[in-house]
Amino acid sequence: MKQYDVAVLGGGLLGRLTAWLLADQGCKVVLLNAGKRNGEGAAAFAAAAMLAPTAEAAEATPLVVQLGYASLPIWRQWVNLFPTPVFMQQNGSLIVWHSQDHALAKQFSQHLQRAHVDSSVWQVWHNQEISEHEPQLSGRFQQGLFLPTEGQLDNRQTLLALADMLDRQQVSCYWEHCGDLAECAALAHWTLDCRGYGGKSNWNSYGQSRLRGVRGEVLRVYAPDIVLHRPVRVLHPRYPIYIAPKQNKLFVVGATQIESEDNSNLSVRSGLELMSALYSVHPAFGEARILESLAELRPTLNHESPEIRYDIQNRVVTVNGLFRHGFMISPAVSIATVHVLQALMQQQLLPDAQACYHIDVLPVNQNGEAV
Repeated sequence: MKQYDVAVLGGGLLGRLTAWLLADQGCKVVLLNAGKRNGEGAAAFAAAAMLAPTAEAAEATPLVVQLGYASLPIWRQWVNLFPTPVFMQQNGSLIVWHSQDHALAKQFSQHLQRAHVDSSVWQVWHNQEISEHEPQLSGRFQQGLFLPTEGQLDNRQTLLALADMLDRQQVSCYWEHCGDLAECAALAHWTLDCRGYGGKSNWNSYGQSRLRGVRGEVLRVYAPDIVLHRPVRVLHPRYPIYIAPKQNKLFVVGATQIESEDNSNLSVRSGLELMSALYSVHPAFGEARILESLAELRPTLNHESPEIRYDIQNRVVTVNGLFRHGFMISPAVSIATVHVLQALMQQQLLPDAQACYHIDVLPVNQNGEAV
C-alpha cells in the first residue's frame, strides 16, 4: 500500500513550489531533499532572484521570456499567501554602461527590439533621469535603459516561506535526505523528479536533450553607504554584472554565466573581476563588507529552455532545464508541471500547449523511446 499520492524528489525552488501546489489541490505529498530546509545546497540559495524577462530577452529563448512575463503576476499573488514575510520589489531595473562600452548598449537595444514588438517595455534614461531616480549614480553614467516591469525577490526568504507553507499543508518533508527514484516509487503512486543538476545522470541516460551545469558566481556584500532603488546591470564585454539591492543594505552581485561544471569556491580572477566591476559602479562599494562568495551550477539543457518528460510505465514526471532563470520562470513552469502530472494521474489527455505555456512535454521510457 502506497503512503502518498506523489513523491517529489528534490526540494529546491521548483520542488517546493510543485509540492505546495499539489498539496493545495488535495494530493498527499512527500518531499525528499538532499539539501537543508533553508535551501542551502540548491542553486536557488545562491540566486539573486531577479524577475527580469525584459532584460533576459536579449539572450534567452522566446519561451523563457514568455514564461517570465507570465510568472510576474503569479509571484505577486503567491507572496501575499506566504505565512512569513518575503521581500518583493517591482521598481523595474536599470541597464547602464561606461562610455567605452556604448557599442554594447547599442547591440543590447537591438536585441530588445528584436524580442519585443512593443518598445514601450523600456525607456531611455539620460543623466538627468538617472540622477533623479538613482541619485548615487548621478554623473557616473550618461545614459541607461530603464525596464519598468521588472522586479526581484529575496531568494532565501522565499525558500523558507515555501518550507513553512509545506508544513502548513502537512507535506511530509525529509530534509538532508538523499532519496532516489526507487525510494520514491516505494512511497508514492507517482514520482515528480525536480532535482535539477542533481538529476543529470538520470536525465542524460535517456531522451533527446542533454543536461549540463552552468556555473554562476555571486558575492553577497553589506554596503551601508549605498542606496539603490532597483537592480542595476552593467554591460561589459568580458564581465557583465548585476547588482541586486536587498533589505538591510545587502547587495547580491553576480556574473551572468560561466560555461563550467566546476562548483568549487570563487576563483581569485572571478573575485577581482566582480569586485572591480562593482567598484566601477560607485567607489563607496570599495568599503563594502563581503559576507559570502558562492558558486552554484544551474541546470541547463542544450536548447536552453525548460522541458517536462513523463514515463507512464514507471509513473515518473521529470522537469528540468530552468538554467539561470529559476526564480523568473518557476511559477509558470511549476503550474504546467502540476497540470501534466494531474492529467496523467487521472488518465486524462495531457493539457494542450497553451495550458503548458508551450513547454515541451515529451513521453519517454528508460530506453529513450517514444511511448
